[in-house]
Amino acid sequence: MKYFIASDIHGSYYWADKMMDKFTGMGAERMICLGDILYHGPRNDLPKDYAPKKVIELMNSVKDRIWAVRGNCEAEVDQMVLDFPVLSDYAILALNGHTFFATHGHLYNEEKRPPLVSGDILLHGHTHLLVCEKLSLSDDGGYFYHLNPGSVSIPKGGNPNSYAVLEGDCFTIYDFDGNIIKDIQLV
Repeated sequence: MKYFIASDIHGSYYWADKMMDKFTGMGAERMICLGDILYHGPRNDLPKDYAPKKVIELMNSVKDRIWAVRGNCEAEVDQMVLDFPVLSDYAILALNGHTFFATHGHLYNEEKRPPLVSGDILLHGHTHLLVCEKLSLSDDGGYFYHLNPGSVSIPKGGNPNSYAVLEGDCFTIYDFDGNIIKDIQLV
């Protein structure tokens, strides 16, 4: 199956609309949203075309196809307007034969790891930085994958606005011009 993965929309209608075009155009089964959907947060500048009410409409239009976790900018008021669950700190997902620990990244990340076993995948946003890497889990050769699709609306570290796609064993990060920025095979 094909999964569309996005993080850190931060209320930008401009980028959310582009994201929705990519999601609906590629025929992905589900969107995995890694938090920070509506609010830009006190540390970020306002993103382009900041319009959370319009983002709400876009996201609710595909509410039955979204799995989401809570970002550090989500609050109970966001759940009142979004028609899909957004307040879980993490989700354990079994996708294409792989186990994903999906979270925003402010509570669990590569430095403060959740319980993982060799071969598991830590998927998060929050940093607005693109990541596709295989890291050591233990001294006995165990490993885990650390994946971050970057940010839809407020990229950092010189990265482009981005999203990711999981198809089969391949995790690919794209910019909004359709260019592959990074990818990794999950073996």
